[in-house]
Amino acid sequence: MSISKKREMEEQQTFFDRSTQILLPILTVTGFLLVSLKKPEFGLIVVLISQVFWIYTSYKAWKNAGQIGLMVTSIIMSGVALYGVMNYWLF
Repeated sequence: MSISKKREMEEQQTFFDRSTQILLPILTVTGFLLVSLKKPEFGLIVVLISQVFWIYTSYKAWKNAGQIGLMVTSIIMSGVALYGVMNYWLF
C-alpha cells in the first residue's frame, strides 16, 4: 500500500471517529428525549441509528482495551431497539 493511500485511509478513519464522537451523544440523547416526550416510535428509530455508532465505539474499546462488556451491552441494546421499532411500525 502506498504512503498516500495509507494517509488517506487514516484521514477518513479520523473523520469517522470525530463524527462518531459528535453523533453518538446527539442521537442517543435525542432518541431518549423523544421516548420521554411520548414519541417512542420516533425515539426508537433514532436510538437504533445511534446503535451503529455505539457498536463501532464499543468494538474499538474491545479491541484496544479488552472491554467486552460494552460490546455485549451495545449488541443487546441494538436488539431491544430493533424490537421496539418493529413493535411500533410493523406489528
